[in-house]
Amino acid sequence: MTWDAILFDFDGVLADTEPIHYECWRDLLQPFGIEMDWDYYQKQCIGVADALMVERLAAARTPPIPLDAIRPLYSRKKEIFRARLEATPPFLPETIELIQQLSKLYVLAVVSSSGRSEIEPPLERAGIRHHFQTLVCGKEVLNLKPAPDPYLRAAALLGARNPLVVEDSDSGVASGLAAGFEVLRVSLPERVADEVRAHLLAAGQDSR
Repeated sequence: MTWDAILFDFDGVLADTEPIHYECWRDLLQPFGIEMDWDYYQKQCIGVADALMVERLAAARTPPIPLDAIRPLYSRKKEIFRARLEATPPFLPETIELIQQLSKLYVLAVVSSSGRSEIEPPLERAGIRHHFQTLVCGKEVLNLKPAPDPYLRAAALLGARNPLVVEDSDSGVASGLAAGFEVLRVSLPERVADEVRAHLLAAGQDSR
């Protein structure tokens, strides 16, 4: 098996950002009477676009919360998230080292349901943006994960026919498989470097 590209999800894979996303939404939704604990967020919200997640939570309330009251929170959440991300860099040293090494061997991309404004600046601050030939972010495709559109778009931009997808969520895994690509599901951000290297080694491919 020879992969011609590696496509990484961002939140929970390259970057340990899911706790920050959770804290932002928890704080913003509490005034509306929407309580969300970390266990619920992990099981129901990771890999789901912000708008869809919030619309589901609002509709589940009794009575349902009007979407017009919720939508202004989207831009506010992005502001808070960017500020917290600047204060707390989300990349582990071993993940940065992995990307630096893999970029010498493969073409790389980031494929995420998060917006470009939430992804590109931290990659640039970490000094690793140039290792990725392309980013496919947020609403840059018609249908978000779990649809195959994001991964198909990334592969097309790279000219890749047999990429490896690295994901952590149900919707991300479903997206990669629906695109017809092999998917490596990683367990935790701190395990990504070890698990990617082990997968490449098992397939007889280099990671150094």
